[in-house]
Amino acid sequence: MLRRPLLLKIFDAANMQRWNDKIRPVELRELDKQAHKMVIAYLIGKFEENEEGFDWIEVIEGGLFEFLQRLVVTDLKPQIFYRIKEDPTRYSQLNKWVYEQLEPLISPLGDDFCKRFTEYFAGTRETLNRRILSAAHFYATKWEFDIIERANPNGYEIPKIKKDLQKKQEKYYDLKGMQQIALYPKFRDFIDLCGELRFQLRWSHINRVPKTSVLGHMLIVAIFSYLFSCEIDACRKRRVNNYFSGLFHDFPEVLTRDIISPVKRSIAGLEELVKEYEREQMANEVYGLIPEAWHGEMRMFTEDEFSNIVTVEGRQVRTSSDEITQKYNRDEFNPRDGELLKATDELAAFIEAFLALNNGLASQDLQDAKNRLKDRYKQKVIAGIKFGELYADFDV
Repeated sequence: MLRRPLLLKIFDAANMQRWNDKIRPVELRELDKQAHKMVIAYLIGKFEENEEGFDWIEVIEGGLFEFLQRLVVTDLKPQIFYRIKEDPTRYSQLNKWVYEQLEPLISPLGDDFCKRFTEYFAGTRETLNRRILSAAHFYATKWEFDIIERANPNGYEIPKIKKDLQKKQEKYYDLKGMQQIALYPKFRDFIDLCGELRFQLRWSHINRVPKTSVLGHMLIVAIFSYLFSCEIDACRKRRVNNYFSGLFHDFPEVLTRDIISPVKRSIAGLEELVKEYEREQMANEVYGLIPEAWHGEMRMFTEDEFSNIVTVEGRQVRTSSDEITQKYNRDEFNPRDGELLKATDELAAFIEAFLALNNGLASQDLQDAKNRLKDRYKQKVIAGIKFGELYADFDV
């Protein structure tokens, strides 16, 4: 079961600065890098999903395991980390130590999850799914470096880093997704547009610690949604849909900015108007950047993100999370728990407020939001998840 220590540990990535030995025109944080990486992994993976050996679950879990590893080895400079990685014995020792640090946090998720975590880093074979993650990691790093280079054109190590990145890029040209990104500007534009959500801060009217971007928040919701899905023994397609619905659920905010709920609800009909505008802008600005065959899935992730949906006889049907568990928890129904996603989204918001208050920020807005969300979920059980118990964890 997902518990408070792991929930808080995941938020540590919002404090982790990247490229902190270089001049940075903007703050670059680990949480945002990991979120951008998984968006890029989605793009590359969509071009590979019909290939032998491809598995969305392995892509999602591999990304999660690498993220958790990064939370522990944050103080290692990349050059040192990759040197260790080249030595199987030392890398095995490092990962054993990483697991020892994480085991108290992830053990409540069950023995199977812990076993998959250790086996992932014990594996040495470079599968298609690992290559997709590696390529996405590379491209997200290169995206950041392009920003750094503009601020440090003649800086120490800049030419060497640039040369290393150019060499690495050639390693991934066998992947269809990387070929498409290199050939077509629209796919690079999609990645850039998602990247803009790194610079949109949540609760932007309040000075919080840690600050979380819209993109970082989206990854947190995706991770929480996936872990909850595992907890309720969701089918594979349900886990994948819940994860990517979390990863893209606030994507339209790149076109509208982050409008906080009290503002949306302050005028009758404003929330519906914002939704309508988001749909229009997605059609005008976003769908042209991805293949038409993906549009239906992206609409589910971004425009109808909080609805419980299954597909029955080729038609999308709305239902409840409980009914999905009882009747539709099979891949053939392509289920997605919007109700669970909404609860996860608000849990992430609660923790953002909790952390800011615990870090010494005196804000009545945050205190009110924290109390309101806690009261809302005090008695709620959604898809079998007892949210009241999770919120009660934060009383300790």
